[in-house]
Amino acid sequence: MQKRVVHFEDGNQEMKWLLGGKGANLAEMTRAGLPVPPGYTITTEACRQYLDKGELPDGLLDEIISAMQELERKKGQQFGDPSNPLLVSVRSGSVNSMPGMMDTILNLGLNDANVHGLAQITNNERFAYDCYRRLIQMFGNVVCNVESYHFERLLLEQKKAKGVELDQDLTADDLKQLIIEYQDVFERMAKQPFPQDVKEQLRLAVEAVFRSWNNQRAIIYRRINQIPDDQGTAVNIQSMVFGNLGLDSGTGVLFTRNPATGEDHLYGEFLTNAQGEDVVAGIRTPRTISELNDEMPEIYRALHTMAKKLEAHYQDVQDIEFTIEKGQLYMLQTRNAKRTAQAAVKTAVDLVKEGVITREEAIMRLDESHLNQLMHPTIDTTEPLTQIALGLPASPGAASGQVVFDADTAELWASKQNGKVILVRTETTPEDIHGVFATQGILTSRGGMTSHAAVVARGMGKPCVCGCESILVDENQKVMRIGEQEVKEGDWISIDGATGKVYAGKVVVKDATFSSELTELISWADKIRRLKVFANADYPQDAAKARELGAEGIGLCRTEHMFFGADRLPVVQAMILADDQAARDEALKQLLPMQQADFEGIFEAMDGLPVTIRLLDPPLHEFLPHMDELDAEYAELVGAGQELSREAARIRMVMKKVRALQETNPMLGQRGCRLGILFPEIYDMQIKAIFFAVKNSLAKSIKVIPQIMIPLVGHVNELKFFRERIDRIAEQILGEATEQSRYVIGTMIEVPRAALTADQIVPYADFFSFGTNDLTQMTFGYSRDDAEGKFLSHYVEHKLLPNNPFQVLDRDGVGQLIEMAVNKAKTHKPNMKSGVCGEHGGDKESIIYCHQIGLDYVSCSPYRVPLARIAAAQAKILEG
Repeated sequence: MQKRVVHFEDGNQEMKWLLGGKGANLAEMTRAGLPVPPGYTITTEACRQYLDKGELPDGLLDEIISAMQELERKKGQQFGDPSNPLLVSVRSGSVNSMPGMMDTILNLGLNDANVHGLAQITNNERFAYDCYRRLIQMFGNVVCNVESYHFERLLLEQKKAKGVELDQDLTADDLKQLIIEYQDVFERMAKQPFPQDVKEQLRLAVEAVFRSWNNQRAIIYRRINQIPDDQGTAVNIQSMVFGNLGLDSGTGVLFTRNPATGEDHLYGEFLTNAQGEDVVAGIRTPRTISELNDEMPEIYRALHTMAKKLEAHYQDVQDIEFTIEKGQLYMLQTRNAKRTAQAAVKTAVDLVKEGVITREEAIMRLDESHLNQLMHPTIDTTEPLTQIALGLPASPGAASGQVVFDADTAELWASKQNGKVILVRTETTPEDIHGVFATQGILTSRGGMTSHAAVVARGMGKPCVCGCESILVDENQKVMRIGEQEVKEGDWISIDGATGKVYAGKVVVKDATFSSELTELISWADKIRRLKVFANADYPQDAAKARELGAEGIGLCRTEHMFFGADRLPVVQAMILADDQAARDEALKQLLPMQQADFEGIFEAMDGLPVTIRLLDPPLHEFLPHMDELDAEYAELVGAGQELSREAARIRMVMKKVRALQETNPMLGQRGCRLGILFPEIYDMQIKAIFFAVKNSLAKSIKVIPQIMIPLVGHVNELKFFRERIDRIAEQILGEATEQSRYVIGTMIEVPRAALTADQIVPYADFFSFGTNDLTQMTFGYSRDDAEGKFLSHYVEHKLLPNNPFQVLDRDGVGQLIEMAVNKAKTHKPNMKSGVCGEHGGDKESIIYCHQIGLDYVSCSPYRVPLARIAAAQAKILEG
């Protein structure tokens, strides 16, 4: 059987999965000869056995007591001895750092009998009773769930009665009286007296730390940071050293570099005559670590030397806890430091330049959260904030603005003196695109992380909070209600798209910081990665931003988004509502130059880089007003006695058309290539606009690589139909310049049947682009918005699914379809290019999988391009 109790000197860093991060580091520091108080670790395996059984496994308590006897020999003290007691701390220690999430007990081993012995051997009665009252409070809270405020209230009353402000101003006699009161509270609240048997204290403390693995804050922390629930926590039993023995004692925390900026200097705080929890509790104001150099220069020099030694050993910035006992320095903990994104990037690059780590190691240390912070504005949390709601963090960034409830108002207000607005909707639709474009950010009460609002916001680099179910949006009354609170049109609110938080009023927003270190680190990644990184961009300005952020082309240009401009939507609606072919052709004739101008702008922005243009995808009804809006307009006219007016006739005609276009399940109905086959003139207009734009761009010496993509193909004949049509139109427009245009034709594989029959489709395709949003939807049988709003969070929370499949690519199902299609295609065309253009193109884990199965590129929103460049390099590094 695997060893369940390990002394510090018998462990090492490689045993982290068994000893936890804290235990492994204590073992490593002990072996390195640093001044670490001796102790031992109860392993994560023992914790898992305890959690499975609900009690300490057979024989474990004997192993713990045996290890305690060895510790007694090392210290020359006895656990529970009345004259020379050994005291220990009992601390959690998970494999992954979870600061503050689990429980700790200090001064364990004290009781009514041996507290006198501690007073005698330290010649400090006040110190001994201070340790005892701390133990009763921590033990009561951690082991017996007695709320700390019961003890804190007694402490406060005692200080008031004695006319003192600080805990250390209470005398030994004051503390003796307080201990009597503490024990009374303990017995009353815990329904048992404070245990005097120190071995019973130890057993109960170990069990409590094991149980703390499943406390609410630990569960939430693991969920947020994707830490497996089955890891369990180790328990570290360590002999106590005391920072509260007088002015020549103290405790503190330091970082080997500034965790906020990454600057190379010691950063931290300390307190004299204090124990560890005093530094973090905020009861006393700690002093900066530099002041320790003035007060205890020898200790400071030793601490500086040890800190740099630990940083060199772990090759990373360290977060160190230390205690000074009667002028002697002890190291209690070291771990890799949590730090800001700016500091993480700077230290990674600096450590490379110092020769400590390689470029590959620096790249692997950068995670998604760092880039999200650096690429988007953030809220200054040092300023006062009033949170009023919480939704889904759908698109990172932060913004303040005046509330508006419709897209037209958003556009109007934003155009007036550069007004700043936040568009608040129940949910957005494609018709809102002009308002979304004008707004600072979007807030919706419905919809998930891949809803229309979320996808469009990410593409535009705008903050978005979706699915904020605590708000009730009344778009008619122009008000948003949160419980009893009302936010009216024109009121200021602020949103944080990285956390999902909504605040009242204006906040201070810090601009995104694209540092020189980040630029350098990404340039290193570009030299390593194999995958190309394209961007999803629908407008020339999006394409220009994508190129600025390092995109190597456009992997998805959604042409339908171009139709929603204020000058275009009426023409599109006229085309849809046309009674005959002549009227439809006239509307299409007006749309063609508009589309052509957009394509020319994108070609110019991407000069020489590929541009993948997807022909019209959504069903036509999305371009028309909603039926409830039409009903309201018509009712208003009837109420005014105008039911026979021309406007009423127009609305009746639109209502008739909307009803005719309505489908039971429009996302699986007349959309994509099916729409183009039934109304080929629509696709013809778009194809002509592309090739006219190509022709004009070539005349201006702009290099173009157009890639025309047919959406929603499920059968080879659909792609064959358009392949022949596109080639014919290209020849008509380009003539001899056809070869020079270098155009290619492909399909967006988002129907499972297309993936399964890829070998039949590939003869007519020059490339495959996997639309993983719809492919996930159709493979799982989930409606995206409904799933994310109704049950997906429950599925993920209860481990029915490992992740939200619309955020992280499902490898076992959707991924297998992609891999199968790629392999079938390459059997016929070995050089066939393929990539992903869904939301997964900006997700690290999904990008790693795309690399593993041999895709050629990923495409994501412009503001996620730097993240994708880093993730693609990480995928290559992981490959070895």
